[in-house]
Amino acid sequence: MTPGTRSAVLGRRGGVDPNVAEQLGFTVHDVVRDLRRDVASTTLPLPIDSAEEAEASRMRLLAQLDEHLLPRLAELSSPAVVVLAGSTGAGKSTLFNSLLREEVSEAGVLRPTTREPVVGVHPRDVDTLTPGPVTELARLVKHEGVPRGTALMDAPDLDSFLSENRSTAHQLLEAADLWLFVTTAARYGDALPWQALDRAKERGASVAMVLNRVPKENLTTIRADLNSRMKERGMKDVPLFIVPDVGPHEGLLDPKLVEPIQRWLGLMAGPERSRTIILRTLKGALGALPDWVMGLVAAVEDQGTAAFDLRNAVDSVVPDEQLAARTAVLSGAAGEGTVAARFAELESTHRISRVTVRDGVARTTKRAGKAREAALARLREEVEATAARAFVAAGVRTEESLRGLLAGPGAPPAGETILPNGPERAKDRLAWGQETAAAWAARAEDIVSRMDTTAAESSEPAAAVRAAGARKTFGDTGLATLLLATALGNDDSARLIDRVLGETVGEAIEELQGELADKVALAVAEEARSVQSALDVPALADDAAAPLRVRLAELRRLT
Repeated sequence: MTPGTRSAVLGRRGGVDPNVAEQLGFTVHDVVRDLRRDVASTTLPLPIDSAEEAEASRMRLLAQLDEHLLPRLAELSSPAVVVLAGSTGAGKSTLFNSLLREEVSEAGVLRPTTREPVVGVHPRDVDTLTPGPVTELARLVKHEGVPRGTALMDAPDLDSFLSENRSTAHQLLEAADLWLFVTTAARYGDALPWQALDRAKERGASVAMVLNRVPKENLTTIRADLNSRMKERGMKDVPLFIVPDVGPHEGLLDPKLVEPIQRWLGLMAGPERSRTIILRTLKGALGALPDWVMGLVAAVEDQGTAAFDLRNAVDSVVPDEQLAARTAVLSGAAGEGTVAARFAELESTHRISRVTVRDGVARTTKRAGKAREAALARLREEVEATAARAFVAAGVRTEESLRGLLAGPGAPPAGETILPNGPERAKDRLAWGQETAAAWAARAEDIVSRMDTTAAESSEPAAAVRAAGARKTFGDTGLATLLLATALGNDDSARLIDRVLGETVGEAIEELQGELADKVALAVAEEARSVQSALDVPALADDAAAPLRVRLAELRRLT
C-alpha cells in the first residue's frame, strides 16, 4: 500500500473515503490472516504470573480476528452488524421490537428471556449478509423496518446464568461492527456495563449506549453522572440515548421514546453510509491490534526469560554433583560390598586366585582357563550391575538437588512444572544406567583384544608373554572382568591382576577408571538434561516472539 492509498483509505484526518473502501480489505486481509496464524500458534507453556492473563488476552484476540476482523475484511459489502447487548432485564428485546415496530424477539418478565439470538435484516440485504457467527448463531428475520445496509441483532444477556447464553453473547459482540449497549438507570453503575465498554474500547469497536428506564425526576442527574463516568474512561464521544421509565408495561414502547435511536440508525442507512461505520470500526480495531500484539510479545518474552533463569538454575547444580559423583567412583568404594562378596564366593568355590605364575608369566591349561572364564561370568554380572547402580545413584542425588532447588522454598517461577514424572524418570534412569554400564564393560574387552599390540609397543621385554599367559589363564572375557572389578576399586581383583600382568596393565586400569568417572559425570548431566528438556520447545526459544514482531511491524505500517 502506497502512502497516498493508505491516507485515502484510512483518512488523513481520521475519516474514511468509502469510494476506496474495497481497497482496505484487499491490502489488510493478508496481514491480519498472517497475524491470526501466528497468534494461534503462540503458546505460553510456563505457568508464571503473567501467563494466565496473557493467555486470556490471546484468546480474546483470536476471537476478535475470527469473529469480526477476518470475516469483515473478506466481505466489506455485507451489512453493518449492530448488536444490542446488555445485562439481564435491561430491556433489550423490548427495545429491539420497538425499533422494528413488531414483536419479533420474545420479551417478558422471565429470565433469561432471549435464549435465541435474533438478527433483523432488510429483505434487500439478505443476499449480501456474510456467513459467520451472526448467521450461524442467530435466527434470521427479514424486516422492512431494519435500515438498509445494517443488520440489527438482539443478543442474549451478557450475565445470563446459562453459560451457553453468555458465550453466545460475547461471541456475537466480537462479530459486531457497532455495539449498542443497553443498561438501566438502576444498574448503570454495576461492573458489567463498564467491563463491556472497556472491552469494546480495547478492541477499537464503535459503541453507542442506551440508558433505559430513567425516572423523569432523576433524568438530569443520572445523565450528568453517566456522561462524567464515560468521559473519565475516554468515551466522551460515545452516543448516549435516554429512554424514560414508563413503569410496568407489556408490548412495544411508544414510538416517540425510541425515535432518537431510530433516527441515529437511519443515519447509517444505505450501503455507502453503513460502509463508513464498518470502516470506522475496522480502523479502530486495526489501530487497537498493535497494543494487543505487543502485550502478547511481552508475554512470550517473559516466558523466555523465565526459561533462561530455569536453565541457569539447573546448570548451577551440575558442577558440584559431578564432582561428588566422580569422587565417589574414584574412591574405589564401588569395588567393595557386593563385588567383593561375589569375588570371595568365586574364590571359595573355584579358587580363582590360585594361579601358577613362573617367571612373571601365568601358566595354565586351556581347559582350566575356560573354566575360570565361565566362573567369572557371575562376577561380570555383579560388576555391570554395580556400575549401573553408581550411575543411577548419581542421577538420584542430582534429582534430589534439583527438586529441592526447583520445588523448595525460594524456587524460581514455574520450577516445579519442569521436573519430570518421578516413576517414569526412574524407569528411564535405570535403562540409561544399564545401557551405559554395558557400554563401559565392553571397553574392557576392547582393551584385552588390543593387549598383543599394546605389549609389542611396550618397553618391557616380557610384556607380550605375560599378556598371552593372562588371556589363556582367564579367557578374554574373564580377564576383562578382572580389569573392570579392579577399575571399580576391588582389592582382590587388583592383586590378582598385578600377579599375572604387573605394571603393564596400569594404563588400562587408569583408562577404565577415567571412563567410569566420565560416565558417572554424564549421568549427572543426563539428569539435568531430563529436566531441561521441558524447556527445549519452540515457544521458549530465544526468537520465539520473532513472528509476532514481524506482524507487529506490518500492523504499524498499516495503522
